[in-house]
Amino acid sequence: MPTANPAFGADLEPFHGITTFMRLPASRALEGVDAAIVGVPFDSGASFRSGARFGPRSIREASTMLWGYNRVLDVTPAQALSIVDYGDVSVIPVDIRATMAHITEEVAEILDTGVQVVALGGDHSISLPLLRAHAARFPDLALIHFDAHPDMWDEEFEGQPYSHGTPFRRAVEESLIDPAATVQVGIRGPLSESADIAYPLERGVTVIPIEQALAMGVPGIIERMRGVVGQRPVYVSLDIDAVDPAFAPGTGTPEVGGFSSFQMLQLVRGLRGLNIVGFDLVEVSPPYDHGHITAILAANLAFEFLSLLALRKAGRD
Repeated sequence: MPTANPAFGADLEPFHGITTFMRLPASRALEGVDAAIVGVPFDSGASFRSGARFGPRSIREASTMLWGYNRVLDVTPAQALSIVDYGDVSVIPVDIRATMAHITEEVAEILDTGVQVVALGGDHSISLPLLRAHAARFPDLALIHFDAHPDMWDEEFEGQPYSHGTPFRRAVEESLIDPAATVQVGIRGPLSESADIAYPLERGVTVIPIEQALAMGVPGIIERMRGVVGQRPVYVSLDIDAVDPAFAPGTGTPEVGGFSSFQMLQLVRGLRGLNIVGFDLVEVSPPYDHGHITAILAANLAFEFLSLLALRKAGRD
């Protein structure tokens, strides 16, 4: 029997149909919608390997392998929630400031309808305009940030305050997030100098470097994150380079010695019950993604987050 809409539907084979995220309807009609997948194909803030502008498309393609039911969390997000693929926001590759303004404006309009945004990047510079939109709607915002890098440099390029290495410093300066309710997980790798890690620590950010994280184990990390953010509105930003490049090679600034794919899935599941109001997943760079394994992981992580939203709506968190 043919489906009612043969372009979409989880019953299609992965090689059939249009590759919206999980075959969800492509729509900007947001009435009655709970969550929107929003692509942000911008990578002009990258400092090393570019290509993350193709990340949203690659993650959508990989998501066709997501059959819909989350066995671990016992929920089917697309049944518990009304979800659409909103498409991509408007970006201007040669103008980071104009692009940021577009991101903030478009996402704010989505949030004003009561729809939650699951943003797919793009490099990590996009988190700043996303935070601007969310902080305007959710004051007193907490942050959980998974990454190999703190992304709190002042200027990664001389005289340029905006790049994928600066979003959370600007967010602190603009009072978009509360440093005392911010936790950064998985920080690792060589630095240019010891001062590179000083800023978040001086501002009271909870930094869990990878050595400490692995010693704590996943349950310990989850307990620590919960203790930092409590039940405040929390924004979650996940840089795929928090995962070891053995599991996620397709990224702009890979660092050895990170989390495994399974550990990252566990950490996202560990956010269950938190008052999450926004989520982004960034830095998937398809040109370096051998066998699409990074995009596959990214699609699954976004699926886990949608599952958390579904559990919350069902009162099961």
